[in-house]
Amino acid sequence: MLALASVAVSATGADVPARAAIASAHPLATEAGYKMLQQGGNAFDAAVTVAAVLGVVEPYSAGLGGGGFWLLHRAADKFEVMVDARETAPAAITNSLYVDENGVPVPGATLKGGKAAGIPGVPAGLAHLARRYGRLPLRVSLAPAIALARDGFNIDSRFARIAKVRESLLLEGVNTARIFLDNNHAPQQGYLLRQPQLAATLEAIALQGSNGFYLGPVAQALVGAVKAAGGMWQESDLSDYKIVERAPVRFSYRGATIVSASLPSSGGVTLAQTLNILEQFPLVDARNPASAHLVIEALRRGFQDRMRYLGDSDFVKVPTATLVGKSYAHSRAASIDPNLATPIDALSITPLAAKSESYNTTHYSVIDADGNRVGATLSINSWFGSGVVAADTGVLLNNEIDDFSLGAGLANTYHLLGGAANAIAPRKRPLSSMSPTFVEDAKGVMVIGAPGGSRIISMVLFGVLDYVNQGKVDLLGIVTAPRYHHQCWPDVVEIEPDSFSAEWIAALTAKGHQLKPVNRKWGNMQAVFKSGVDGAAQAASDPRGFDMGGY
Repeated sequence: MLALASVAVSATGADVPARAAIASAHPLATEAGYKMLQQGGNAFDAAVTVAAVLGVVEPYSAGLGGGGFWLLHRAADKFEVMVDARETAPAAITNSLYVDENGVPVPGATLKGGKAAGIPGVPAGLAHLARRYGRLPLRVSLAPAIALARDGFNIDSRFARIAKVRESLLLEGVNTARIFLDNNHAPQQGYLLRQPQLAATLEAIALQGSNGFYLGPVAQALVGAVKAAGGMWQESDLSDYKIVERAPVRFSYRGATIVSASLPSSGGVTLAQTLNILEQFPLVDARNPASAHLVIEALRRGFQDRMRYLGDSDFVKVPTATLVGKSYAHSRAASIDPNLATPIDALSITPLAAKSESYNTTHYSVIDADGNRVGATLSINSWFGSGVVAADTGVLLNNEIDDFSLGAGLANTYHLLGGAANAIAPRKRPLSSMSPTFVEDAKGVMVIGAPGGSRIISMVLFGVLDYVNQGKVDLLGIVTAPRYHHQCWPDVVEIEPDSFSAEWIAALTAKGHQLKPVNRKWGNMQAVFKSGVDGAAQAASDPRGFDMGGY
């Protein structure tokens, strides 16, 4: 499976260096995307196909009921854009649906059932990509996903393990047991999973574009199912949903040009600030103890400003230009002691609202022979989302309302803080850490991203640092290198198990850092690279994703 999940291919199929590359979290998605390239499609067509197939074969991570971001580069005119297909809050939403009169969160309200689901953006995103950027009709690019949903596929060990972890949710959910369980038990590896109702919804989109989802019978079924499950969707929430094209965050780091996701993803802004801070120091290797101290301190400051300022920029004023500027980073870098960790009190961290982001997302990267490229990170939030499959549509709905901040001082599982900028509001898009990113220098261009909630930002940060520090690009080395993570609050440095020596731990502890080894590795990074010298392409998938040792 690992060999198939990321492929680099020649446009001619001849024995010449590969010119195109695809890396995704599932070999069936990668294979289907490759076939679109063979059929004359470009990277954008392949991106439609890969996303749709992932929604069929990885329904626990992404799908028609979720949202995400596509970062695009069109080779012909160097045009770059972020296609924002993030979920939106329904018009009738209020904070009081999720907290009681004492300001205490209602258990499970943002995680399970109809109230947890935002208005999906993926179907609109697929139609938008095909119509505006692709070469192939939507019915062609969606055909592989339709076939896999209708005829079925044999689930892999990862699917089986995740279904076992979420077995109780699937048993208790709406229409989930009959689709994803085998006689009310988690299916075993090799189980043939058929989703004919999902195939019918995909066919409606293939024939009618986004209208096949946001209008008519599918939309009516979605609204009815959400209301029956306690939610407050209206048909106008669906008919009014719009894709937003946004200018990506663009900056430089040690001679490389970085292009990343813009708000409502916090990824690009936080990456820019963190890398701009690190540019002020003679960084050697992000995993050298002295350099690791600097990386942690830069992340501490980047995540502090994430808490303080970031949200949906259509609703709140965000000082983006300042936050991504070199002069601001210079002032932030001046506050770093190269020998000691900054006490959290010195940063004036007031617990605002602890907010979780799911680790259970998917990312894929595509670059074609012409140099068109796509980085896409998609999600339904936690594994199997809200546990609601909408009536006979086959669409498993997200629980992205959990990515909003509910109020001050509300701790939860992952302890990621958020503030008023990310408060719930009708039609607003919740803040995200999804960070599809391009890194380009004289060596060529890398497209990289990962799932992992707040850890996405630190993972992509390491990818950038490792790429820039390398002479010859070792893509597999980039996606497999050991990881640590710091997000300002709580004031702990998470480290992957069995990845750092006792001496490394002792050196950072001596500087005042509190290190916390976690029980499993995290991430499922997908990266592709195209050489700027000879045009050769390569792809690499993170092996953590295949053994489910990580999130």
